Amino acid sequence: MSQASARAHSNIALIKYWGKRQTRLNLPAVGSISVTLDDLYTDTTVVFDEALPADRARIGEAEVDTARFSEFVDIVREAAGITTRVDIASTNNFPTGAGLASSASGFAALALATTRAAGLDLSARELSILARRGSGSAARSIFGGLVEMHRGERTDGQDAFAEPMLTADAWPLEVVVAITDTGTKKINSTAGMSSLDTRSDYYEAWVNRAEDDLADMRAAIAARDFTTVGALSEMSCLKLHALMLSTRPGLIYWNAATVSAMHAVREMRDNGLEAYFTIDAGPQVKALCAPGQGAAVAAELARVPGVIETRRTGLGPDAHSQ
Repeated sequence: MSQASARAHSNIALIKYWGKRQTRLNLPAVGSISVTLDDLYTDTTVVFDEALPADRARIGEAEVDTARFSEFVDIVREAAGITTRVDIASTNNFPTGAGLASSASGFAALALATTRAAGLDLSARELSILARRGSGSAARSIFGGLVEMHRGERTDGQDAFAEPMLTADAWPLEVVVAITDTGTKKINSTAGMSSLDTRSDYYEAWVNRAEDDLADMRAAIAARDFTTVGALSEMSCLKLHALMLSTRPGLIYWNAATVSAMHAVREMRDNGLEAYFTIDAGPQVKALCAPGQGAAVAAELARVPGVIETRRTGLGPDAHSQ
């Protein structure tokens, strides 16, 4: 029997990822840039146990279907030359499957815990490549701070990985998460982004513009230009959801409180409190704030009808063993 535990943090993309250039290895169609969140994380313990007749997985107190997890662990088992079954116990300190990137933190933590328990010592880049096999955004949660994910060009996926841009303390931005629904979203990201080349008339434009958006964001981050970073984040968010709306059938992840929170963020800016919204595949609104502005933004978002809870966080660290 061998075991290991790891913690990885959720991340929120500022320049969004949506769509795959290859499904089998989970290769993204576009690159992305994200921030890792300190106060939203997944803790995972993996136990390889010869006595187990089959793999077992739990998220919180609930037993879950092991198919996706077993397929991921099989990659590690093959690399380690073992066939031992695993027990996976994972907990999130935020709502699971609700548009807060629990798959990103979950598979990043699973990648680190599983490889350590199997006796493998992977580099950060190798862990990012492995985490990507479970969830495209998980490649970014291997790293803290501001992170870029490269789409890559190779068919074997060895150039599709994330790498850090700035550490959390190099530019201590804040994020306020406005939770508008704690339930599991009806359409997960994997299903939502499948076969986009035939399901959306806007998909080609989305892919073709991606490199310019990434270059603009890199330049803004290098200059510590918060206004441009925020404006690019809102633009990428709205462009992503336009793509989702154009998908057949149309994907509508927002609820009424989502829209109200978006308007509230823009009203804050009109009144001199600078923040910018971003939203992933779900109804939760994340407001990007300049250092020291999170408390004021959280207070404003807490007043929005339909906002259940606000979570204020700084930027988080790399995934790490527990």
